[in-house]
Amino acid sequence: MMDTILLTGSVVLAALALAWPLGWYLDMAYSGRRFWVTRFLGPVEAAIYRVSGIDPAEEMSWKRYALLWLLINLAGGIFLYLLLYFQPFLPLNPQHLGSPGAGVSFNTAASFITNTDWQDYSGETALSYFSQVVGLGVQFFMAAANGMVLAVALSRGFSRAGSTGIGNLWADLTRTVIYILLPLAILLSLMLISQGAIQNFSPYLRVHLIQPFLDAGRLVTHQTLAMGPAGSQTAIEILGNNGGGFFNANAGHPFQSPTGMTNWMLMVGMLLLPFSLVFYFGRATGNRKIAFSLMGVVLLLFVPLAILSQQQDLQGNPVFHALGVTQANQAQLAGGGNMEGVEDRFGAGASALFGAIATGTSTGAANSAYDSFMPMSGFVNLFLMQLGEVAPGGVGSGLASLVGFFVISVFLGSLMVGRTPEFLGKKLEAYEMKMASLSILVMPVLVLVGSAIAVSLPGGRAAILNPGPHGFSEILYAITSPANNNGSAFGGLDADTVFYNVLTGILVLLNRYLAYFPLLAIAGSLATKKRMTATAGTLNAATPLFAIFSAVVILLVGALNFIPALALGPVAEQLSLPALHVPAALHRG
Repeated sequence: MMDTILLTGSVVLAALALAWPLGWYLDMAYSGRRFWVTRFLGPVEAAIYRVSGIDPAEEMSWKRYALLWLLINLAGGIFLYLLLYFQPFLPLNPQHLGSPGAGVSFNTAASFITNTDWQDYSGETALSYFSQVVGLGVQFFMAAANGMVLAVALSRGFSRAGSTGIGNLWADLTRTVIYILLPLAILLSLMLISQGAIQNFSPYLRVHLIQPFLDAGRLVTHQTLAMGPAGSQTAIEILGNNGGGFFNANAGHPFQSPTGMTNWMLMVGMLLLPFSLVFYFGRATGNRKIAFSLMGVVLLLFVPLAILSQQQDLQGNPVFHALGVTQANQAQLAGGGNMEGVEDRFGAGASALFGAIATGTSTGAANSAYDSFMPMSGFVNLFLMQLGEVAPGGVGSGLASLVGFFVISVFLGSLMVGRTPEFLGKKLEAYEMKMASLSILVMPVLVLVGSAIAVSLPGGRAAILNPGPHGFSEILYAITSPANNNGSAFGGLDADTVFYNVLTGILVLLNRYLAYFPLLAIAGSLATKKRMTATAGTLNAATPLFAIFSAVVILLVGALNFIPALALGPVAEQLSLPALHVPAALHRG
């Protein structure tokens, strides 16, 4: 267990160390100020504005900003749907793959424009290189940028006074892509490729097996190996908290994540931008202490849950213990604990940590089969999503949701001690509270109502492959993931059906737009307000005590909404494990 604690510490500390200077870089990029990078990329930015006829200095109201944000997403969704549906007629399709069909095309388009990247297909057998790179690859950049501009707009709401504008969406998106996402993606791509990730457009390879085997009486002597630009796709998938795997096995595939070092880099990469945006928020609002308070909440929520998940999987299955099979106290990072569905290059501990980071950051990537995790590890993955993905949450959207919770916490804390609700110099009134509450409550309603629909209708129940509490966990996860724009899959559920294609497609769209429009409304409202001078009666949100209070508020909201549902799934399964009957003949001796 100590080895995995050290692994967790190394990943978190590396991400924090890189995020601090990157937060400064984000502030410089979004402010439009000249610095060393603009000497190289500034002409590219200016050329884009000239060709597009954009004035980056033109301010937009929050309503115009939100409308254009929605229209850009809509255009991207239509483009991706048509590209996928007409895939057979497009280039870079050496395997001559057919159309995935209307249902999968709609579900995938809705998923990838919302940064969810939920997949109910196998990438290497369903999508051409053109679909992967031009279709999904473009949305990897755009969906991440669309999330990051939410955080940027919200920070301007707090930093500005007496302003009717929250920035220019076109400029924000352009700067996000060319100054931040592209350079980081190129750097991580080169690092992954140097470790063995493949990068090509070759036809699939048919190779001889070193050890042929019999399958239904037939000798199998060859295997087909999928090829493709996995290195570059994986880099932006991870950095943008997208999560859509180039291969069906995602980061468990050796062509996508070849070594333990690449596994470590991917975990750091998932945390990098969410952490950086927290530090950016402190700089942009002129209150760097608030960044430490926000980061304190993130770490208070994430680290204990991640360690609990690792401990549960390293402890292994008690039924195996009853059989006399030792799972714990072996090589902790590779070989000990629950190894079902776990890539033995990484082991149970590193796989559980990867899962916690992927669900906590809204990435949704996987290096193992989440359906094979121990029940309480599955509980952790579910609960991190159900907290609203604020620990640390997806790029931009996570920070925006976390600030929304801080608004609620400041209001509650101020009422408790009889002070005026103020946050970062802005008075919080009924409008801000209504918008923050609406943003926070959208996701629980979608998850609980969606799960109720799935377990009530034949189309939802027919897809269950496992009975009892585990089957319910699979449905709850299949609804929670798209309703949180996460995209990870628990597995064990036939999600490639008309019922789940339509239901999950609707969920990803509703959460993305219903939950985040209210946050843009808060930004617009706060930007018009004058800044208040802090007094002795002002509640200081940049303290360790307030960070703990905010973490408790987030936990209470998550627990009140989801503990009853979780009790029917992973909790019930965990409690039933010791009671499972093991035939006497299987016991040793």
